[in-house]
Amino acid sequence: MAAIVRRQRQRRRVCWALVAVLLADLLALSDTLAVMSVDLGSESMKVAIVKPGVPMEIVLNKESRRKTPVIVTLKENERFFGDSAASMAIKNPKATLRYFQHLLGKQADNPHVALYQARFPEHELTFDPQRQTVHFQISPQLQFSPEEVLGMILNYSRSLAEDFAEQPIKDAVITVPVFFNQAERRAVLHAARMAGLKVLQLINDNTATALSYGVFRRKDINTTAQNIMFYDMGSGSTVCTIVTYQTVKTKEAGMQPQLQIRGVGFDRTLGGLEMELRLREHLAGLFNEQRKGQRGKDVRENPRAMAKLLREANRLKTVLSANADHMAQIEGLMDDVDFKAKVTRVEFEELCADLFERVPGPVQQALQSAEMSLDEIEQVILVGGATRVPKVQEVLLKAVGKEELGKNINADEAAAMGAVYQAAVLSKAFKVKPFVVRDAVVYPILVEFTREVEEEPGVHSLKHNKRVLFSRMGPYPQRKVITFNRYSHDFNFHINYGDLGFLGPEDLRVFGSQNLTTVKLKGVGDSFKKYTDYESKGIKAHFNLDESGVLSLDRVESVFETLVEDSPEEESTLTKLGNTISSLFGGGTTPDAKENGTDTVQEEEESPAEGSKDEPGEQVELKEEAEAPVKDASQPPPPEPKGDAAPEGEKATEKENGDKSEAQCLQILVTRFGF
Repeated sequence: MAAIVRRQRQRRRVCWALVAVLLADLLALSDTLAVMSVDLGSESMKVAIVKPGVPMEIVLNKESRRKTPVIVTLKENERFFGDSAASMAIKNPKATLRYFQHLLGKQADNPHVALYQARFPEHELTFDPQRQTVHFQISPQLQFSPEEVLGMILNYSRSLAEDFAEQPIKDAVITVPVFFNQAERRAVLHAARMAGLKVLQLINDNTATALSYGVFRRKDINTTAQNIMFYDMGSGSTVCTIVTYQTVKTKEAGMQPQLQIRGVGFDRTLGGLEMELRLREHLAGLFNEQRKGQRGKDVRENPRAMAKLLREANRLKTVLSANADHMAQIEGLMDDVDFKAKVTRVEFEELCADLFERVPGPVQQALQSAEMSLDEIEQVILVGGATRVPKVQEVLLKAVGKEELGKNINADEAAAMGAVYQAAVLSKAFKVKPFVVRDAVVYPILVEFTREVEEEPGVHSLKHNKRVLFSRMGPYPQRKVITFNRYSHDFNFHINYGDLGFLGPEDLRVFGSQNLTTVKLKGVGDSFKKYTDYESKGIKAHFNLDESGVLSLDRVESVFETLVEDSPEEESTLTKLGNTISSLFGGGTTPDAKENGTDTVQEEEESPAEGSKDEPGEQVELKEEAEAPVKDASQPPPPEPKGDAAPEGEKATEKENGDKSEAQCLQILVTRFGF
């Protein structure tokens, strides 16, 4: 009896030990559940987190502010970030880097590189011959690429989030401008990897803003489509977006709200920074006039003085948004000479007159890409700090023809909150109410290839072919497959951007190369020699445009088919026993499972869902002879069959599988190539 009691005590101890281990594992897991978002603006950034017990919240920096300047000061043995770096900009302007995102993914001959050098002549940009890009030359021993500087900023944002959350954070969603191309998006991902961040998604800042707006107004969204225009003028650029909100039926969760990006327009250089630079130039001219008789140096040649003037111009722009005039004052601007001058709002508007004329441009672009008119827009909502300038609102109101502009959204934090909501969705660690997001491709992508054709007997010529992979304003993420069925030898094809006619000449120069990459396939001829008795089903290239809008070529493979006799073997005793046990526990093979089992060779190509072949996350097969037809997404889905009646397609499939199992089965061989 005593022995039995001892055994029970030992078992209890073991059980309690196991419970303690499980609790420890759960506690450790809860310490790593937090995720973050970084709304990376040109001038400042906002960081938000989600962790258990703390719903979406903006992170406060070390100065207890909700937004942090995107500035870094680099010295030999130390670095300064945020407000500390901003204060260092006056003392050491050459080592203080700002607005460097404009150089991401840009080659040295890009017009934006020359524009940056003209705006900030105190920075020395050196050429990187290996990458054909530029470096910041801080000193003879110190040089950094724009991606490395951005990596430092992202690492700093991570430290702010971890201090606020009091736990380590690795997963993040980062906002990027909607007009970023493939090179610019990959540069941001590269910077995030250097910072040790796992990027769940690069979300377009306009999409993040639209998501934030929809999440907090979920009850107002119904089956009737609502078209909302967001006009976002930030420090470095302006983006206009048309978004449609409505509830749609989903397979997983029934009726759920959805936002769809319908139209996008942008101006890469229209923003608050350009206004501040105009004011800085005006103040510099006033200071030079005041010292005209003193034979003083031009203030523009003094980097420290120009840094002071830029800071004062920033303050002046903010004050003039609420006042008719203001006095600009700087103590000891240069050579211990104080500067004081009165600037009126009228003067400011005259300095930026050509900028205000560009305000309606993104609106017209967005309407054109959405194929909509202003009458279909229910509301225009302002986003971004530069929209607080009264003249911007006046010109925009006249351009859209509405009674008033919507100001019912936090212009500074909307994108950060939308991005952190998406981070919670993607982390799978939080239970989040579904909100369907259908983002849109801004720059179309196509495949180009050349093959030999025989127009007449004995007369051969080369034919150049183009096949659109991802069309402009088509939804993403999605996968597509293009089939080359007239090649039996090694060949090349090019992946390029499509028609960019909607961009102006200057935007095209800033955009850079329109060739993404050239793919050289090897081993095609060897595969045809190896499988001479098989029928070729073409060479399939699988493309993926992921959630971050980054294109990748997953694989290229050659598919061969042949018919072989079906000779089913007698099941072994162990197989029968296993099947019997499985059926006892509810794991038996169902008819549906059998059907799926016959189609395992096609698992790499997901079947299209209802509606359009361009639904997010799906694959579309494009033949070499012609592009695959794209169904209209606006068409209603086919009615569901009543009772036990199966759709005709399913019946046909069952019949095919039945015939195949009786007589012959299809054997498919897949050969993958290196490229």
